[in-house]
Amino acid sequence: MMCLRRNRGMVERSVRPLSWRAFTLIELLTVITIIGILSGIVIGVGLHASESGKVARAKVELAAISSALEGYKRQYGDYPRTNISAELLQALVGKLGPTRITLNPQGRVLLDLALFNTDVAGDPLTNPALSLADPWGHAYSYAYKIPGSTWTNSSFVLYSIGTDGQDDATLATGGYPNRDAEHNLDNIYANI
Repeated sequence: MMCLRRNRGMVERSVRPLSWRAFTLIELLTVITIIGILSGIVIGVGLHASESGKVARAKVELAAISSALEGYKRQYGDYPRTNISAELLQALVGKLGPTRITLNPQGRVLLDLALFNTDVAGDPLTNPALSLADPWGHAYSYAYKIPGSTWTNSSFVLYSIGTDGQDDATLATGGYPNRDAEHNLDNIYANI
């Protein structure tokens, strides 16, 4: 070890082993900044993956509901005529006929309810106010031959209102969805 001491004009200099050397403030700030950037990237990718997973789940659920609606049409000759999400669920669990008439005895359940969430807690077989909920917790929107409308669409309209939770619920003339409205751009449609 080499030391120079400062005595009356002399400069002290010491050489320390590398193990004693400390980080400078700039080095610490650089490392913290790099860690912050990397964690921001990882969190952003994780959120995107989560959102992509919800979109994929909504598409699968819409396909299952569409399939159940086709089974309903085969059984009763028509789709449920409603625009109320709770009535759609009641129809698919065998409680409502196509024209909103309560079925007695109850028809067959066309949808595996264990695979779906509802908008509030409860049993869809006993609670007529429940609706099928999308991955964001909003009720799936459904419409078919709404009473008092001029419905020319040969099919039903079924969709999720998507990530923003907003919807321009008006249907265009004839019962077609208004896909170009500002709040409908992120909607996920079943049969379009």
